[in-house]
Amino acid sequence: MWSPSSGTGLRRLLRRSPTRKARLIRGMMMASYEQVFSSGRTALIPFFVLGDPDEQTCLDVIGAAVDAGADILELGIPFSDPIADGPTIQKADIRALKAGMTPTKALDLVGRIRQRWDIPIGLLVYYNLVWRNGPEAFYRQAADSGVNSVLIADLSIDDAEEVYPIARAAGLDTVFMVSPNASDDRIQMVAEKTTGFIYAVSVLGVTGARDRLADTAIDLITRTKRLTRVPVCLGFGISKAEHAAAAAAAGADGLIIGSKLVGLIESNLGDKRQMVLSVQQLIGQFRQVL
Repeated sequence: MWSPSSGTGLRRLLRRSPTRKARLIRGMMMASYEQVFSSGRTALIPFFVLGDPDEQTCLDVIGAAVDAGADILELGIPFSDPIADGPTIQKADIRALKAGMTPTKALDLVGRIRQRWDIPIGLLVYYNLVWRNGPEAFYRQAADSGVNSVLIADLSIDDAEEVYPIARAAGLDTVFMVSPNASDDRIQMVAEKTTGFIYAVSVLGVTGARDRLADTAIDLITRTKRLTRVPVCLGFGISKAEHAAAAAAAGADGLIIGSKLVGLIESNLGDKRQMVLSVQQLIGQFRQVL
């Protein structure tokens, strides 16, 4: 398989032509969700805010996560009003924005990540960022950066038709959320519009590390798996290896770890070497039980 180190001539071509770079990236290095979910093991999906705490450190942290066994990356474009996120990720958004991260720079950073690692990438954004310059332009730019899917955190499945055909036309998978209080009919509604994976929210409320895995999370996994063959990944509050083991035993196809990892970035801002090591160690702990 081609890699960025396979030739200086190709690297020079990629730098000169962003459009050609995007086409080459998508043609040569697009690991798919299907490949991951058909592997037989529960996917480990770390979440990071793009540009937190700065571009280079963000790349270093992501590299540590991939090296430690991450199967998919879920990456957020920093936003000034992330209503679905708790204080840990809100502060990460603020750090990234203060460091100069913008939506355009975030997608450029995704492109750099895609060049380095052959791993599926999901993008998490808020509605305002998609509609600012028009959804067609956003999805086209997202596809050119090399992402596999887009999840709009504050877009209800009731409004899926606003983006579903645009995403599919751009060659991107769709990801939608289901919550613990979702009816069977609503879960099926989500499944019909989801081509990547269903993001199962373990608890009502915002993101954030929690001490225990809610019983509602196990029930949601079980119900969703019964109703659809679309892969189901659990997120919100996954902070311990035992949480991951329990969710995997219930049938989850993937586990999304966000606030716990982002918290390690925050707590090690003064020691970036330790930051990278801490992220690598935590991913390794989760990998051992999945």
